[in-house]
Amino acid sequence: MEEIVIRKAVQQDCASMLELIKELAEYEKALHEVTLTLEQFIEDGFGENPVWGAFVAEFNRKIVGISLYYDRYSTWKGRRLYLEDLVVTETLRGKQIGKKLFDATLGYGKSKQYSGMVFQVLNWNEPAINFYKKYSPKFDDEWFNVSIEFK
Repeated sequence: MEEIVIRKAVQQDCASMLELIKELAEYEKALHEVTLTLEQFIEDGFGENPVWGAFVAEFNRKIVGISLYYDRYSTWKGRRLYLEDLVVTETLRGKQIGKKLFDATLGYGKSKQYSGMVFQVLNWNEPAINFYKKYSPKFDDEWFNVSIEFK
């Protein structure tokens, strides 16, 4: 297998990244919930006030994985890194690409002196749960996920 390259995302990666996000949404049976446009995605990541950052995994000059994160603030813990999505294209899962992306994100958070990293995983996604367990995370069953949509 050729070498996987992990690097910071650049604006030109956004179309490929959005395709991976849609691939994840399809896996989670929620593709219909992806309403983000490419233009908005680019603006939100590379515009005047970027709100997200990401690492990408390249294989044969093609984006095959992403780790997308942003700042979160805890009144108890201070600055936290929030991992929004960790995605590896289905055909290349199990080849340590997710680990490389996750480790790069953890390293970034530590280097920027965040107090920790938080993320969500679906309770039925056993492969993801088993992956994260290797990092000795704290799974929290006390809190509900809550969201309010602005229309």
